[in-house]
Amino acid sequence: MAMTLRLSDEENQRLDELAAAEGRSKQEVIRLAVAERWARHRKDERLAESLGRGLPRYRRLLDRLSAAEAAG
Repeated sequence: MAMTLRLSDEENQRLDELAAAEGRSKQEVIRLAVAERWARHRKDERLAESLGRGLPRYRRLLDRLSAAEAAG
């Protein structure tokens, strides 16, 4: 799918420099940036889901540890 990306002069210059430094096309740099951002997003989602399942299970233990530390 084709798309048009509008960048400021400064953003375009940064993209030019990054592409040159990595020996990649500007298109490839952008595709990789999107893939990396998506991977981070999925990792964050999975962590949130895991915490959502795990925290309730250990809530009493965490509360007791917190109280012990405060009294400590």
